[in-house]
Amino acid sequence: MKTYLRILQFARPYSRFVPLYFVYTVLGIVFGLFNFTLIIPLLNVLFGQVGTEEAMSMVTQRPEFRFEISFFTDFFNYYFGQVILEHGREGALLFVCLVVVASVLLANLFRYLAFRIIGALRAHVVKKMRHAVYERVTQLQLGYLSDKRKGDLMTRLTVDIQEVENSVVSTLTVVVREPITIIAFFAVLFSMSVKLTLFTLILLPLSGGIIASISKRLKRKAKQGQDSLSFILTIIDETLSGMRVIKAFNAEPFIMDKFNDQNNRYARIQRSIAHKRDLASPLSEFMGVSVVAGLLYYGGNLVLNQQSELQPAEFITYIILFSQVLVPAKAMSSAFSNIQRGLVSGERVLEVIDTKPQIVNKPNAKVLSEFQHQIEFRDVSFGYGDKAVLQHINLSIEKGKTVALVGPSGGGKSTLADLIPRFYDPTSGGIYIDGHDIRDYTMESVRDKMGVVTQESILFNDTIFNNIAFNKTDATEADVIAAAQIANAHEFIMQTPEGYQTMIGDRGSRLSGGQRQRLSIARAILKNPPILILDEATSALDTESEKLVQEALTNLMKNRTSIVIAHRLSTIQHADEIVVLQQGRIVERGTHDELLQTSGLYSKLTQMQLTV
Repeated sequence: MKTYLRILQFARPYSRFVPLYFVYTVLGIVFGLFNFTLIIPLLNVLFGQVGTEEAMSMVTQRPEFRFEISFFTDFFNYYFGQVILEHGREGALLFVCLVVVASVLLANLFRYLAFRIIGALRAHVVKKMRHAVYERVTQLQLGYLSDKRKGDLMTRLTVDIQEVENSVVSTLTVVVREPITIIAFFAVLFSMSVKLTLFTLILLPLSGGIIASISKRLKRKAKQGQDSLSFILTIIDETLSGMRVIKAFNAEPFIMDKFNDQNNRYARIQRSIAHKRDLASPLSEFMGVSVVAGLLYYGGNLVLNQQSELQPAEFITYIILFSQVLVPAKAMSSAFSNIQRGLVSGERVLEVIDTKPQIVNKPNAKVLSEFQHQIEFRDVSFGYGDKAVLQHINLSIEKGKTVALVGPSGGGKSTLADLIPRFYDPTSGGIYIDGHDIRDYTMESVRDKMGVVTQESILFNDTIFNNIAFNKTDATEADVIAAAQIANAHEFIMQTPEGYQTMIGDRGSRLSGGQRQRLSIARAILKNPPILILDEATSALDTESEKLVQEALTNLMKNRTSIVIAHRLSTIQHADEIVVLQQGRIVERGTHDELLQTSGLYSKLTQMQLTV
């Protein structure tokens, strides 16, 4: 229930939906009930009970208004009697038929208007929920995204939200309308016969208890099903992104076995869910008909023995009315079963929304308007859980200088660079820009002063122009071309089919590695940041591409503060300072020539690369 109410909070402001929906629903139910109460006069006409002296004596006096169901019955009987007096039995039959048609028309009109409001509510809830999940995913720190399976997040963003829409939001009309309908029907039934209605109320709760127990098991199975589906999406994502490796290792049978295991498990769970869900509706119908049969036997005996206040036509109408109570009751039991799966999906979606970002702005964070002097690490340590990655780092990077980070893999180079734009926060110590802790500034203003070029070129399935001008909506064509020329990218761009408007495919798959990297550099050039972070930007390139990219990087680094991570030490020999990291600590620092003379770790790494 708590999850259901939280999902409904996405319908705010309720004033847009609730008042009109309630009015339309009540009017639809009232006219629907009126259709069935017209059965009594219709049967009286057909059975010859209309036109007798006894019947006419009941409708000659117009009833005074009172807020009771019996008033509306007496009011109709009065006008019905007038029609009989003026037009006879045939006229009365025509009158009843016309009133039935008008009542059915109004009942369905108001029902349609209520459905329109529910349709708008459904779209509103799903839109706001999807927005909330997507917004939270973009706010979360990189560590969260690396810890979670991508397929699981994709499932929550797509399948789970769709399931909430289909199973929870779509049942709102049932949850709201059907209880009102049942209450209205029972109000009429009580007004007709208290004894018979109390008899039915004793039998009905039995079916409710059985259906509730089925629904409880259904929820448990639904959770297993959503977890299994997230595994399937993870396997699909890994297969599509790693197809080259799969084919190279002839691993198609292996990956198919892995997929089939999860696919078969998901199918078993879905069959179990379907069996339990489909059982609720026929079970509720069987038990409802059993109650009707019991009511027919009990009430029929009362009528036959003249122990009931109901006339035969009224008793038949009572049975018909009670049978209609089973329709919303059956709808509610089916909806209650279907909703369990949606609630599981809702819990998975809300879990993402409720996850608090660890990297947030302070309440009174300032805007970093300009980078003027230096970046400073003061006794910085960082770790993932219990694993220490950086330990007691002290480092100053003067404005306009180039500092290179080198060392064995796993030494903490990329982690140290990721701390500067606050992708992570230090577990102890602090990073300072111009003497102020970067946590005192807004993340947006700190990152606005930085450009990042990574080893893996992260491009989007869009045009070359839009990839270079990413998030720079005011960039002109001349600006983009100038950035591409500095990045040594203009020439190959003009050779593509549509130039700057060429689509580059998923993650830039239609381009070579060197071309993708030069587009990434062009994007950084267009941003024109004062601080650059280059994370092994040339390590995955061939010699020719590396030369072109290195020239582009040299152009990019002019008059900027640069932090360069490199495995190829030949690319950072001209850095103002080289910092050697090993097991999360700074073990050496100095210029290229100074470090060679110490015969330390940097010297050994250089010799190893020269002999390769």
